[in-house]
Amino acid sequence: MHVTLSEVSAADKSVLRQLMELYCYDFSEYDGLDVNAHGFYGYEYFDHYWIEAGRQPFFIKVDGNLAGFVLVSDYCHELVAEGSARSISEFFVMRKYRRRGVGRIAARAAFDRFPGRWVVIQYKSNVPSLHFWERVIGEYTGGRFEKRDTMLEDQGKLWECQALIFETP
Repeated sequence: MHVTLSEVSAADKSVLRQLMELYCYDFSEYDGLDVNAHGFYGYEYFDHYWIEAGRQPFFIKVDGNLAGFVLVSDYCHELVAEGSARSISEFFVMRKYRRRGVGRIAARAAFDRFPGRWVVIQYKSNVPSLHFWERVIGEYTGGRFEKRDTMLEDQGKLWECQALIFETP
């Protein structure tokens, strides 16, 4: 199994948009969002990944096949970490590829690609995500990360979140 990250070009925006809908569908279990009148969840910052510096979209591929995506940005909540840090804004592995190490390999590839300070935030209601990120970041850093509980506003609601803060080795 060969897992890679590949940058999403403007020509492939529609492919990422479709994967984003699958992600939002999965995530609605935790955030409770509904589709709009046109049957789409949408993603507020989608187009920003091609017009703003500091945002990078990547496809996750397994043996050349689409398996998910990771959105990396230079934007992190000031309430979580002082100063600049990179963050994983969204992370999605399609169900077929879950529990096979694909997410771990993709996360590590993102961390390797952008050395420096990172903040990865999870909704506390998303227990599988809490376990995944603590395990992956713990392995990646040899246990050298800070865990911080916080409340963040997203989609007009306050959410209990956990932030994992670390430096890439």
